[in-house]
Amino acid sequence: SKDLKGAMETLIEQKRQKLSTVEKLDEHMDFASQLIFAQNRGDLTAENVNQCVLEMMIAAPDTLSVTLFFMLILIAEHPTVEEEMMREIETVVGKQELHS
Repeated sequence: SKDLKGAMETLIEQKRQKLSTVEKLDEHMDFASQLIFAQNRGDLTAENVNQCVLEMMIAAPDTLSVTLFFMLILIAEHPTVEEEMMREIETVVGKQELHS
């Protein structure tokens, strides 16, 4: 836990340094950037920022996997939806080979 917290602080500091040197901020405005700017304004403490980023890093894979699982179940239960999705994929991708 202590190692993870230290790693998170290091990553946030690296992000803070990057934000201070970029020319166009809008290209780098993500969740972590918004938190850093909220801290700069005094809306959040450094601990708040660290905790938010840590929770997003830990929670995201779990919630994503559950969401994908239920999405796949719903698609399997509705073959017409699956067919429509496949048609749209073929329209957008064409005959190109898909890569992961």
